[in-house]
Parts: sequence; structure tokens; C-alpha cells
Amino acid sequence: MASTSFLPKTISPFLTNPPSLPSTHFTTKPSFLNPPADHLACTRKSSILTPSAKKKNPWIDIFDDGEDPDMEYGSLFVDGKQEEDTRPADNPNNPYGFLKFPKGFNIEVAQLGLKIRGDIRRCCCMISGGVYENLLFFPVIQMLKDRYPGILVDVLASDRGKQCYELNKNVRWANVYDPDGDPEPAVYTDMIGILKNRYYDSILSTKLAGLGHAAFMFMSSARDKVSYIYPNVNAAGADLLLTETFKPDSTNLSEGGYHMYHQMLDWLGRAYYNVPRQPVPPLRVSISRKLKEYVEAKYRAAGAEKGKYIVIHGIESDSKASMQSKGDTDSLLPLEVWDKITDDISGLKPVFVIPNEKERENVEEIIYNEDIGILFITTPGQLAALINDSAGVIATNTAAIQLANAREKPSIALFGSEEKGKLFVPKAEEKKCTIISSKTGKLIDIDVGAVKQALQIFDMSLALV
Repeated sequence: MASTSFLPKTISPFLTNPPSLPSTHFTTKPSFLNPPADHLACTRKSSILTPSAKKKNPWIDIFDDGEDPDMEYGSLFVDGKQEEDTRPADNPNNPYGFLKFPKGFNIEVAQLGLKIRGDIRRCCCMISGGVYENLLFFPVIQMLKDRYPGILVDVLASDRGKQCYELNKNVRWANVYDPDGDPEPAVYTDMIGILKNRYYDSILSTKLAGLGHAAFMFMSSARDKVSYIYPNVNAAGADLLLTETFKPDSTNLSEGGYHMYHQMLDWLGRAYYNVPRQPVPPLRVSISRKLKEYVEAKYRAAGAEKGKYIVIHGIESDSKASMQSKGDTDSLLPLEVWDKITDDISGLKPVFVIPNEKERENVEEIIYNEDIGILFITTPGQLAALINDSAGVIATNTAAIQLANAREKPSIALFGSEEKGKLFVPKAEEKKCTIISSKTGKLIDIDVGAVKQALQIFDMSLALV
């Protein structure tokens, strides 16, 4: 019996001698690729989406070749902004305030519509820094509300920065979580769980992200993860986990002054499809009635009357409640200089804002003017209410200057240099703000005579009142 071999047979070379093909094979396309002449070409919808200036990272999606020019989006997802539902919530006692089925909601394609049109229903903002940096983030939140009606905005900030959001009616929740800190593992993982359970469409971060912070945002499972990144090698790997990144000029974002978030504002307000470019809103704050009544009782107890006092802010102190910017560390003046500035004020009562009770005795000893008021105020909400009822503000580069501009109060801003004054208070004349800068580059060498001459701005405002 012949033995059967189980060894594989040798395979003949595949198409070693391919049959000769006609020359038209290389010059003529198949018939199915050439539509008949009687078929009309598909009309393309012109897109006004501006191309991104920076090159896409090929590691994010190697199959992403950009937008398809032949794609034709329907009016269901593209035309205009998202609409805010004016109907009341089904359950008014529900802190979320969501409807079961919002207007125009399609269960099957809701996420597809949000993806194509880029709508945002829930957004989380992680703000790095203290009171000053959080206060200058208010225009970003206002742009989100204007661009995406009905959006719910939450905030993660430091304990000092969280205090700002009693002045912002557009924020739903503000949680204490310092992006600049070093949290314990339990706090870190708990915050990731909170972010995942809130199902955010977008997360914005002003902390300069490296791989660690980018991984934190990536684990939140948000659709859009937008953040600033380091302008150096510390940003290695962050692009892989983030949807959109911004690279600032320096490692201290606060050095950008009033427009420190201009890159994020430019991206959020960009024009695309049928939505025009969104203008940048000015800085505005909202003060509640209860807060006004509380602060009014405090300054009346200090002997001040509404509209007849000047707020003095920027006393040199080691307290964290000084509300100075990280971009300008030389922004506090000793009491001896304040004494020279306020000794010629007449008709208006100087009210000194102290960040700590231990400064009260120093003010009483050094300031020789007996007709002064001393108020212990540490929160930006109380400071805003105090400025709102005043005749004006004299302050160094602290949050008091920005709050005075937000409430359209006349102010005198003291800066260490002219460049910082233009950087932190642009268009000062339109904001009724007089900038006095030091010629030596140090705030302590401020020209007291120039400050006294600028006091006339308060006499004009008092005459108008």
C-alpha cells in the first residue's frame, strides 16, 4: 500500500507570468468610477471653517486626513446655534434642573448631532490661580453662555478662587479642587469619579498641562478636552490625550495680564458653518441683594456713607487675602506711602480694606488722618459690594481694580511700570481708570504727587452724583 504523504505541496509562484493586459487598463478608469453625464454632480456646501494654523499630531488618529470636502451636512445639526428650551423643568426641586426629554431631543442621534455641530450642554472649567485669575476668567464663561444657550457650566478652582463665583450667575456648581496642588490619591481618584458621573461634553483647563494633568483630563471621559500646555519639553505627551491645546508665551500664564486667556477665547469664539464669530464680552460681575445689605451694614458701622467714601486697597501684608496677581508680585504698598497719598483727600472718607485683623492696629498707628474707616474684608464678593457703593477706588494691581472696572467706578491704579499698567488695564480711559506708574520699575517709588493730582476724578464723579 502506497503511503500517503502529509507534507504540504509546494505552491507554485502566484502570477509569475501575468497575462498581458491592454494598454487601456492604465489610462481608462473603470465604468463604475465614471458616472454618466446625465447624472448631476453633488452640490457641495461651502464651509467657512478656518483651517487650523498648527499641524495636527499624527499620533492622535493616523486615519484622520481632515474634513471631507464632499461631506454635506444637513440642517438638523448644522444650521445656527443650539437653542435653549424655555419650558420649566419637570421637577423644580431637582438640583440638576434637566428635562427628561429636552426640546428637539432625538434619543438615537443626540450625540451625533452634538459631535457634528460641536454643541456643548455641560462644561467643566478648571482654573489655575487665585482670585485675580478666576476673576479674569469671567469673560470666558460669559462667552460660553452666549455661544451655547442653555449650557451648564461648573468650575473647579482653589479655595480662594472658588469665592469669586458668588459674583457669577452663570456658574452652576463651584467645587474646591486646586489644579496647582498635589492632592492625595483618594482625593484625586474621587474627583475623577465626580467628573465622569457628570458626563461633561467639554472640559477647559487653564493649568499648563504635562502628561500627568492631560491624563487626569483624559480619564474624565469628556468629549472635548481643551487645555493650555507647557511651552517647553514638559508638555511631552500631553498632545496625545487632549483634543485642543494652547501654548502660551511663558510658563506663567498670569503674565499675560487682562488678556491672559486670549488664545482660549479666540478658539471658543471661532466661526464655523452658519455660526458667526462670537465677540469677546467685557468683565462683569453680579452682586446679590443679601451681599449688598451685609456689606452696607459693615461700612455704616465704620462711619462711611453710601457714595461718599473711597476704597483703599493694596496694603502690604503677608495674608493670602491680598488678591494680587501671580503675574505681578510687586503690587502692594506699605502704609507709610498710603498715608502720604490719603492725607489730602477732602470731602470723601478713605476706607482702608485690611486682609487680616492684625493690620488694624498698624493702620490706626501709622495713618494720622482720623477721618478714616477700616474694614476687614477677605472675599471678592464683599469687596465688590463695597466698591459698588463707593465713589471710587485707589488701589494697586489687585482684584479691586478689576472689580471697579467691572462695576464702572472711577479708579486710580498704581503700577510698578507703565508696561504692566497697559497690560493689566487696557483701554483705561474707556474704563474711567487713571494709571499712575513708577519711573524706576518699583512700586514703592510711585510718584505721590501724581496720585494726588489724579484725585480730581473723584470730585467730578461726586459732582455728577
